[in-house]
Amino acid sequence: MKINQFANQLIPGCQPLTELAHLRLLATDELETCQPKELWQRLLWRVDCNGTTDAQHELRLHDYLATPSMALDEWLANDQPITDEIFARVALQLLDFEPALDFSLADPLTDAQGMNLQLPTYELWNQAAVARGFYQLLLTRTKHGQTWLDYLTGQGLLTWTYQLPAKQKPLLVNGQPIACFDPHQFIYEVVYVEMDHDTDFDGQADLIKVEIMRPADSNHGLKVPTVFTASPYNQGTNDRWGEIITHDVNQPLTHLAPDHQASQETKFTNPQRCQAVTGHAQVATETFSNTPGYTLNNYLAPRGYAIVYAAGIGTKDSDGLQTCGSPEQTESMKVVVEWLHGIRHAYTDRTSGITIKASWCNGNVAMTGRSYLGTLSTAVATTGVPGLKAIISEAAISSWYDYYRENGLVMAPMGFQGEDADVLAAETFSRTKRPADYQRITAINQKYLAQMTKAQDRASGQYNDFWRQRDYLPHVKQIKCDVMMVHGLNDWNVKPSNVKHLYDRLQSLPGDHKLILHQGEHIYINAFPSLDFSEMVNLWLAQKLWEVDNHADQLLPNLIVQDNVKAQTWTAYDHWNAPAHQVALGEEIIQFSDRQPETQYQQWCKDPGQWAKALLGQTNRFSYSIPLTALQSDYYQGTPHLSLTVQSSLDHGMISAYLVDRGAERRLTISPTMIERQGIQLGYHWQTDDLRDFKLQAQPSDYKMISFGHANLQNPHDPEFAIDLAAQQWVTVEFDLQPIFHHLANHHHLELVIFGTDYQMSLRGNENITYQVDLSKSSLTLPF
Repeated sequence: MKINQFANQLIPGCQPLTELAHLRLLATDELETCQPKELWQRLLWRVDCNGTTDAQHELRLHDYLATPSMALDEWLANDQPITDEIFARVALQLLDFEPALDFSLADPLTDAQGMNLQLPTYELWNQAAVARGFYQLLLTRTKHGQTWLDYLTGQGLLTWTYQLPAKQKPLLVNGQPIACFDPHQFIYEVVYVEMDHDTDFDGQADLIKVEIMRPADSNHGLKVPTVFTASPYNQGTNDRWGEIITHDVNQPLTHLAPDHQASQETKFTNPQRCQAVTGHAQVATETFSNTPGYTLNNYLAPRGYAIVYAAGIGTKDSDGLQTCGSPEQTESMKVVVEWLHGIRHAYTDRTSGITIKASWCNGNVAMTGRSYLGTLSTAVATTGVPGLKAIISEAAISSWYDYYRENGLVMAPMGFQGEDADVLAAETFSRTKRPADYQRITAINQKYLAQMTKAQDRASGQYNDFWRQRDYLPHVKQIKCDVMMVHGLNDWNVKPSNVKHLYDRLQSLPGDHKLILHQGEHIYINAFPSLDFSEMVNLWLAQKLWEVDNHADQLLPNLIVQDNVKAQTWTAYDHWNAPAHQVALGEEIIQFSDRQPETQYQQWCKDPGQWAKALLGQTNRFSYSIPLTALQSDYYQGTPHLSLTVQSSLDHGMISAYLVDRGAERRLTISPTMIERQGIQLGYHWQTDDLRDFKLQAQPSDYKMISFGHANLQNPHDPEFAIDLAAQQWVTVEFDLQPIFHHLANHHHLELVIFGTDYQMSLRGNENITYQVDLSKSSLTLPF
């Protein structure tokens, strides 16, 4: 096991002894009145949350070994001095590492270093060394995915802090707020924020339901910051609706006229009227019992952050239509930030006209969330809205075109063939959960969905006004907040190009911009024992929202990447982009056919995974593989680019390419393995999280696809403009593959696989098309 802690550095100005005193673990005179071993014993007794008597504390120490053969309580009673080895041996046991299984009792320091644990060492273990070493141990991660202090918090160590006056909070340890807010006293309330748009055409400004969970201390003079998650899924989904209108992808690609234009999207109007203000309330009148929560938010809540959720337009208890990434949907989340910042109206209910302010908020807001949730965080950030100080966007879309289209092709997120913007809009239109409300809006919603289907233009895969409205990248220059991005290098749902495009554009802007790249697919990473993501977020948000001078922007690396060869290895880098090198692909003209026997075609449509095995198994006649054995590099980081000179036997066609790591290896799983269900306590008698991490596969695999790209032959250079392609016309197609940050293991080589239809993502019409590629006029550019 390796544990990587980037938030465990002592911040400048940190005073460990003072902070131990604030935690009521160290009395002011003990450094002078106690011997080192006596002080260590007292500290250990004070963190024993389950015992109340000296005898119970003593019995607990009897369960730990100070030497390979002597219990800790017996050793404390003799006159042997503390050494680095003894402290490390006890420390590892306190952190739940097991002797013989996780470390050697004979040499604990070496094994601790092998696990990447930074245990304290001192030439002389005097009283100050014991106290500082104990403080450092509190900040060190246990075997089970949280710092020892957070583990002890879950056992009840900090319940006394609940009674502290609000003005004394938050309590900070090493620049981070600790869980000193009682989760059982949280205030749950609902307000309705008013937009400037009318997206359901009823003449009235749309209202957005907002659910708030905040500490009771915020009713007693403490202004707290807010962590806001914009989730269209929050009020429920219509999965069956999505299934019904999912598009048929088993149809051919067709020739596109160069002057092809899609239908225009519905234009929304400004409201004819806003709700009349009839009064003002100090207290909300509506509450809620529970809401689908993000476990990172549940971790932050006892640390004093107000947690806010909103589902936006077209969702249960809000107004409007579901528009899937449009500027109006962005506005429905932006107005929530404005209300939290104190510059917009909200009402206590939908009809009374009584306004209410977020008087408990200090005006500083961060947005969090994965996938659609992180996407809306990015979208709101590009508006430059006041009050938004930071976003943590995980697996987020930066351009919806890059999600549902690619280089002139209709392209599904892998695993969701037939999904499109209209399908996602239908699935998240949770106003259906209120039958009478839905009955009133049915006709308008169906009309809008029909227009949306035409405007997204599945007849072509071209970039148009519909996708331009849902492209946040041209507005990145308006971002004023700090940005933390998280993305999986194996995420074929929201593909890595989405985060790479955002990352590249942020490099020229002022501000603090962080990126964490992991080896997973479309997942959260806040419950891994190998990475202190939650602590990094807490440190970072303490600076951005609590305005603590903890140097988080300097202490946390700007880029952290998980290695794909060495398990549980996370490394800081300066940049993603390496120099580009052009690789020749050969001299011959290659040829392959897209047509499959009907039985085979039907089988692969039902199980695209079998198609992928046939493609990469190198035993087919519908692709061409080019081993790139001449390359001499261990690390590839950046965006590969492919230039192919191609001919189709028809007047249309697509070309696809996979970049493959070829070589037998036990590779990391792309889906984390469950280690312990509900194994992480996020507070005392509070929420839990499942402990998970990436593991090496049980058996070696021969290959792994690490990047891919697709292009319509009628869009050789620009997804917005098609050329009038003729059958057997040579055309040079230029397109990027998905960005990579890849460690190529010894004795492995890269391989480029060129083919036509991608059964997992593209249209698949089984046309009788023969493709030819002139390798002498083609090249691959790789970053290394």
